[in-house]
Amino acid sequence: MRKIILVPDSFKGSLSSAEVCGILGEVFSQHFPDAELVRVPLADGGEGSAAAFLAAAGGEMRTVRVQGPYGEEVRASYALLPGKHTAVIEMAACAGLPLAQAAGRLEPGRASTYGVGQMILDALQIGCREILLCLGGSATNDGGAGCAAALGVRFLDSSGRSFVPVGDTLQNIAHIDLLGRAPVLAGASLKVLCDIRNPLCGPQGAAAVFGPQKGATPEDVLRLDAGLAHLAAVAEADLGLEVANLPGAGAAGGMGAGAVAFLGASLCPGIEMLLDLVGFDHLLEGADLVLTGEGSIDGQTAQGKVIAGVARRAKAAGVPVIAFGGVIGEGAWALYDMGVTAMVAADRAALPFAQAAPRAAADLRRAAEDACRLITLGLS
Repeated sequence: MRKIILVPDSFKGSLSSAEVCGILGEVFSQHFPDAELVRVPLADGGEGSAAAFLAAAGGEMRTVRVQGPYGEEVRASYALLPGKHTAVIEMAACAGLPLAQAAGRLEPGRASTYGVGQMILDALQIGCREILLCLGGSATNDGGAGCAAALGVRFLDSSGRSFVPVGDTLQNIAHIDLLGRAPVLAGASLKVLCDIRNPLCGPQGAAAVFGPQKGATPEDVLRLDAGLAHLAAVAEADLGLEVANLPGAGAAGGMGAGAVAFLGASLCPGIEMLLDLVGFDHLLEGADLVLTGEGSIDGQTAQGKVIAGVARRAKAAGVPVIAFGGVIGEGAWALYDMGVTAMVAADRAALPFAQAAPRAAADLRRAAEDACRLITLGLS
């Protein structure tokens, strides 16, 4: 074994991608001491993406005061890449589920992305001309309307009054007015990095698939889904844009759709951009093995997450891939066709997440040990 590449995502809620790299690197170096270990902690456009971009390209963090998910003031940071012309903004920094959990409020119908718009505005005002907006880990379901309102987009009710919609009030939107949109948006490039391809609404939409994770009851899901469908209908009528079925429209409570419709953004797979940035294809030259992983490997993983992006490129280069997951769920087997050679689950006890998270490091270390022993057996 001459060269092993470590390119994991984080195990959300338990281990950062850098920590996963550290654990896998420690175990594999013990078993294969002569191998070169190349560590590349990644993210797919969700939480941890700003740090991953900084690790790959350099730069610095900037901290601003903006609105949190329920209007409270929070300190949120985003990455400025070298030259300070590109900002990497994670919407979860001010509208994320961890903030809602810390506040003891899991209310996706009342949470807002307004602070995300404030972060974008700050980056544009200090001279950034490219915004990489990372979607993932949201507490919201407002279709990105709050973000757009912070950037000057006006949402009018049937009486012509302007208001800032949240998930529960999307159905009150009668018209959308882009005339007051912040002038600094003109000429700027806004790329939305997302790791899912879900549509805006319907059985596979933002509310139905992700709403329950944010605290939505079945009744809430129906109301939130209807609100997103109404938002899409008004956007089509007033702006001439059909975004309901755009792949990725349902990301971050529908913010994928809102960023395209209200801010002129384009949707991009975040993992592909990061793999290009770190020169992953070049790193694969001479590699004997790739190690990757994420907290939960399932059917969503194949839709554009780190493991899928890594596996496709490794398969083209003829390099085997082992994917480590906290758990391995329904639909994960599709990854074998994409280039994954084997999958290893760290949680052998099938514990609830609250119990599994504190022992994630130890469980991953044991899973890596098992994988190394099997590889050694195969090599012998």
